[in-house]
Amino acid sequence: MNKKMKQKIGSYGAALLCAAAVFAQTAPDAQSPAFDLVVYGGTAGGVMTAVSAARMGLKVALLEPRRHIGGMVSGGLSHTDVGRREVIGGDALEFYWRAGDHYGLPQYLQNFAWYVEPKVAENILRDMLRQAGVTVLLERRLREKDGVRKVGARVASIRAENGEQFTARIFADASYEGDLMAQAGVSFTWGRESSAQYGESLGGVRSETPQHQFLVDLPPGGAEISKDFSRDPGEPGTADRKVQAYNFRLILSHDPANQAPYPEPAHYDARRFDLMVRLLDAMQRKLGRPQKIGEVLNIGPIPNQKADFNNNGAISTDYIGKSWDYPNASYGRREEIWRGHEEYTREFMYFLAHDPRVPPELQKEVNEWGLAKDEFVDNGNFPDQLYIREARRMVGEYVMTQRDIQTELTKPDAIGMGSYNSDSHNVQRIVNRDGFARNEGDMQVPVKPYQIPYRVLLPKKGEAQNLLVPVCFSASHVAYSTLRMEPQYMILGHAAGVAAALAIRAGRAVQDVDTAELTRLLVSQGAILEYVPSRQNAVVSLFHR
Repeated sequence: MNKKMKQKIGSYGAALLCAAAVFAQTAPDAQSPAFDLVVYGGTAGGVMTAVSAARMGLKVALLEPRRHIGGMVSGGLSHTDVGRREVIGGDALEFYWRAGDHYGLPQYLQNFAWYVEPKVAENILRDMLRQAGVTVLLERRLREKDGVRKVGARVASIRAENGEQFTARIFADASYEGDLMAQAGVSFTWGRESSAQYGESLGGVRSETPQHQFLVDLPPGGAEISKDFSRDPGEPGTADRKVQAYNFRLILSHDPANQAPYPEPAHYDARRFDLMVRLLDAMQRKLGRPQKIGEVLNIGPIPNQKADFNNNGAISTDYIGKSWDYPNASYGRREEIWRGHEEYTREFMYFLAHDPRVPPELQKEVNEWGLAKDEFVDNGNFPDQLYIREARRMVGEYVMTQRDIQTELTKPDAIGMGSYNSDSHNVQRIVNRDGFARNEGDMQVPVKPYQIPYRVLLPKKGEAQNLLVPVCFSASHVAYSTLRMEPQYMILGHAAGVAAALAIRAGRAVQDVDTAELTRLLVSQGAILEYVPSRQNAVVSLFHR
């Protein structure tokens, strides 16, 4: 780390540099540990919540249900969904600065690396936690039942599956699922609101889904309809409990020396991809050539001859229609869904690489890549985080909706900004009135840079007064589709950590935090609350102090 970066970190206080690091697999003692703040969920948003609170002087624990820190930031989403870079500030921007420092980017590139290898991302996040003195405990999943104990409208303690109990003055649920929030009795929803509920033209079932769509008319076979197609697509604008598609973001290498082959899945059945074969044939006739790899997979380059591979087109790595049960499912059912997505992804890549029905030109391109041998080394080079694009969403003190990202762009209690498109992946595969296969639910609508209010982190006061929710925050499906980007999760996490410190300092409920003071502190720590094009030269000065 360079001298200027150390100076920037030092601006948070000398306590940061001398804090004792605790990064353990076991609890610090056999008793119930007491903390100022307990953060549940080691997503990047959870890391920033914990780090910012610790930098404010709180004693903080971060509990992660699985084995790794960083969520999708270290789990395969490496080609960052940035939007307008000028709105990213504070601890979120520090992460990307550290990434740039790691790669030795020259000053004229401003030292920000927006595209980061997973192993590098996790190491950076671990460093931030260690340097802030956060106690990090892995494999601490909340008990599925009776995992949260409340006294009145306050969360008193939470209990992990291994029996450990954690007490704190403030709690934060930074998981993708929102299990702590739900067990705490906080109002939440999932799926899509109707267009009428909040007056959202983009709400509910979509009448037109132009992107990632079938560009040719293909009648699906009976077996395909029974297995992969929705029987009740719903009328345009109506609400449903269906969730946008999940997938795995594969990290593939173009360097033969760093490639592992696509393994043959245990239960591979090539018939699963009969519709894809017909699609490839029809598209070849339409285009007059075979499709290229970039037309069936989205390739996001990252350092060292690797790329983040994402969904692209009508049939790709999104497992459309298979995520609907996930938000409220039991742990056992979630594991089935998770493994189903993993099996589908492995089979899809094996199909592209080996099935003789795939055009040779496309197959050759696919086989020029392989699983990156130096990533996810404890999971067979396969990502260890399912891309849970959306699960539960809190219904809290304020629900962000379409107007907040398109017309009513400023907020009196602003804590950060967003700018990425309203981006929902397809929700279901249907047969249209003419009998042809179609995808439904994709939403890619531009927004204007908008402020994010503190209130989206807050449960209703009567439900929980010491809980903050920086990932499953309070927003409609339409608004969540732009706010759900990892830089915004980190921005909200930064704010949640500072808010926790202010609530404890004042002896108040999180709903009664002085938002003017919160805003002032966040701005002093580099948060961006006003969009100014090409302002990053000014932002860089914060990191050069």
